[in-house]
Amino acid sequence: MRVEPTALPGVLLIEPRVFEDARGFFFESWNRRTFAEAGIDAEFVQDNHSRSRRGVLRGLHYQIEHAQGKLVRVVAGAVFDVAVDLRRASATFGRHVALELSAENRRMMYIPPGFAHGFLVVSDAAEFVYKTTDYWYPEHERTLLWNDSALGIEWPADIAPVLAPKDAAGVPLALADVYR
Repeated sequence: MRVEPTALPGVLLIEPRVFEDARGFFFESWNRRTFAEAGIDAEFVQDNHSRSRRGVLRGLHYQIEHAQGKLVRVVAGAVFDVAVDLRRASATFGRHVALELSAENRRMMYIPPGFAHGFLVVSDAAEFVYKTTDYWYPEHERTLLWNDSALGIEWPADIAPVLAPKDAAGVPLALADVYR
């Protein structure tokens, strides 16, 4: 497994060691000991799986209390995946990192607590799976406005986003609840 830092401290790109032959492939998507040795010493409590069609944009979500760390990956299709630093005391507050995650590249991203997260489906469909370090508490969920110009996210321009009402009603960074 190769773990690379991103432009945001704590957000890590993970490229698992894949064993592939004529029969198919195998890789460990989670091994507590291996990940802890790489600096990801997280206790995951919940697994989630979504399927979305091309153009669906989910996010940018976070929980202001019970902040969740996430280990995210794509098992079918491809997404443009984004993490935004919402830790006010951080030197990278308000900045983001964006990566393509796909079933083909098998990359994963670890996003620690304190970040908003979202993705845009760039293939015909995508299945997105992720582990979280805390449970979902709808009363603490917040949505950061996906296209807030203050964030400077360059979403793929050739795709018109399809948004859930809560994502369309996200708040800009200037008005968002953030972490201390």
